[in-house]
Amino acid sequence: MPAVQTGKVLVSGANGYIASWLLQKLLDQGYSVRGTIRSLKSAPHIQQRFQKYGDKLELVEVPDITQGGAFDEAVKGVDAVAHTASPFHLHANHPREMIEPALLGTNSILNSVLKNGQQVKRFIILSSVVAIAESSGYTKPTVLTEESWNTKSAINCEELGVNASAIDKYWASKTLAERAAWDFVAKHKSEIGFDVVALNPSFVHGPFLHDVPSVDKLNTSLAGVFNAVVKGGLSEKDLTTPKGSWVDVRDVAEAHVRSFQTEAAGGERITLTSSPFVWQQWVTAAHQADPTLPAGVAGFDASAVKFLVRFDTTKSQKLLGLQYKQIPESAKDMVTQFKERGWY
Repeated sequence: MPAVQTGKVLVSGANGYIASWLLQKLLDQGYSVRGTIRSLKSAPHIQQRFQKYGDKLELVEVPDITQGGAFDEAVKGVDAVAHTASPFHLHANHPREMIEPALLGTNSILNSVLKNGQQVKRFIILSSVVAIAESSGYTKPTVLTEESWNTKSAINCEELGVNASAIDKYWASKTLAERAAWDFVAKHKSEIGFDVVALNPSFVHGPFLHDVPSVDKLNTSLAGVFNAVVKGGLSEKDLTTPKGSWVDVRDVAEAHVRSFQTEAAGGERITLTSSPFVWQQWVTAAHQADPTLPAGVAGFDASAVKFLVRFDTTKSQKLLGLQYKQIPESAKDMVTQFKERGWY
């Protein structure tokens, strides 16, 4: 499909961490944006944040994204869709608490686009590297590409139910939601006038634009950073054990915009990650930005860490031209924001 260089973009979950930065970047580049939020009670913060853009930003209420027809009105008259609304936490009891909102929400918005989104040319689903990697089982260094899929988490959830790990419950939700998007395209290939892009970021860190009234309201990823670099709440083992890979939230938002603007991105899965990490790297960077913060493990050499899993980001760099932010910049921007809020 042709690239979407101008026009109106629908962003679901518009008051979220990633979506707020996406709104910023789209509006900066002249797009009009229609954002969906669960309740218009969330609207004042967003309207105040983006008030200089006037009527370029429109907010609509979608109380329950899992309901059929929930997005029927929201998709009318838009040229592209970024579906970012999906739960991210590790507190679910039964797997369906994670899987149903992710899976049903994806099917709901895609069916609405099929029904009423005649102008839509591109649909981006915000997936994750957890739809690419397995949640366990790596015993030797492995480089994963977009050809890989997480095959175990959904099975574990089906077999173990409430006893499945918190990680598998979340990982299964992202995997099944992305699968649903590709299955939808295959099923309705002759009917749809749009293509799909799946963006698969790793852990997302970086400063926030969405409404966070107090430190206890930080989302899962931001709370993890705060605990590590400000509270000093991790043991030496936790500080120095590989925790996965990360990407800056602003790079994820930029990848969305470039995926709208790049014709060749249509039909692609695209991994978004800056590097693998251990928490001590974040603690060191934060301490360098503000020496009053904890220093963590003295003399730690991050270059000696052996990371079993890495992600190939060739596609994001060559196709989208992304250049990823590094830990020192992201950590500095985060702790500056924490301090400005009076949180330490």
